[in-house]
Amino acid sequence: MTPRIGDHVDYNWNEWKSAWDLEPGTTYLNHGSFGPSPTRVQAVREEWSRKLERNPMDFFVRKLGDQFDAACSELANFLNAPAENLIFVPNASAGMNIVANNVPLAAGDEVLINDHEYGSVLRLWRSVCRKVGAEVTPCRMPDQWNSPLDLVEALFERVTPRTKLIVVSHITSITATIFPVQQMIAQARQRGITICVDGPHAPGMIDVNLRQLDPDYYTASCHKWLSAPFGSGFLYVRSRHKQGLQPYLTSWGRNFMGQDPSWKDEFQWPGTFDPAAYFAVPEAIRFLKEVGLKRFREQTHALAQYARKQIEALTQLPALVPDDINWYGSMITLPFEVLPESDAHPSDSHPLQKWLWESHRIEIPIVRWRNQACVRVSCHLYNTPDDIDKLVAALQQSLEETA
Repeated sequence: MTPRIGDHVDYNWNEWKSAWDLEPGTTYLNHGSFGPSPTRVQAVREEWSRKLERNPMDFFVRKLGDQFDAACSELANFLNAPAENLIFVPNASAGMNIVANNVPLAAGDEVLINDHEYGSVLRLWRSVCRKVGAEVTPCRMPDQWNSPLDLVEALFERVTPRTKLIVVSHITSITATIFPVQQMIAQARQRGITICVDGPHAPGMIDVNLRQLDPDYYTASCHKWLSAPFGSGFLYVRSRHKQGLQPYLTSWGRNFMGQDPSWKDEFQWPGTFDPAAYFAVPEAIRFLKEVGLKRFREQTHALAQYARKQIEALTQLPALVPDDINWYGSMITLPFEVLPESDAHPSDSHPLQKWLWESHRIEIPIVRWRNQACVRVSCHLYNTPDDIDKLVAALQQSLEETA
């Protein structure tokens, strides 16, 4: 019998599990870091690679441009974005590096980044600022909040006349929090501050409407909740920033199709490469639409909520976000133990993560958030309540062995 979780409808939890070819014996609860693709998406990627190998000259010189346009158009439709403002990049980090290479900063300028942001993003902007004498301005968000306005106000309280750029996640990696980026973008626009949204967890998990959001920049990976192949992502660039935008890798900077020149030319030909991952993105979109985006989001949120209730009951430690689908979707971060204050880096490996894999074959990250070790649970269509129950039983065993 299909388990019933709280007030949610009964799902056929195993209906889509066979769409993936996951390693037997592994409980995979880390789609948020490395999301595997359904086998049908893998097959489309492999077919594009074979087409390339059959006649590379024909593929690169005569067909590449049209196929880029077709794939980009389908992704743009999914994101409700103008296709002419969208380019493919290997991942969100690549997109963020393009932004970092193009936003003009000078000595004394400030880049505002809050403490929920991804470590590599913070590292990138610190490096960029160091080179020109600018500064990264840190913003500590409230420990608890109930309204989007609480986060918006906390962020903009740190704005100064020197603030030239705000970098903010749509859905944060460490805390799995859906940020009110629409309000943040509106505030930044009103103050004349450039804003870049880091969005790798958003496409698929929630609705992303780039025409409505209209940030200066929006970068994301497609291999996460969209379940497209590894090596596929995108960068959205507001029209005013497209002219003269430079890639981080210089090649010919032109297309080979005789098409009209475009700002995308600098990015779509980085030298000889295999674009198969990009061209398989439409298949990932078709797969999720076949499942039903509403069904996907509700089912995976129900599992995340189930994990929340079970782990909160086990640890007696409250979740970081209110229990509302507007604050978290298919992924949730849950405190597991309180840590002593230390200089440990947030990405330092916690022994519990190693133990869960070696003793129980559970793939899940244990992240450090302020003074807590937290379990970040990711739920996709191949996960079931049994996966959550196995995790909770393992966590209970860990607590009993360390008591």
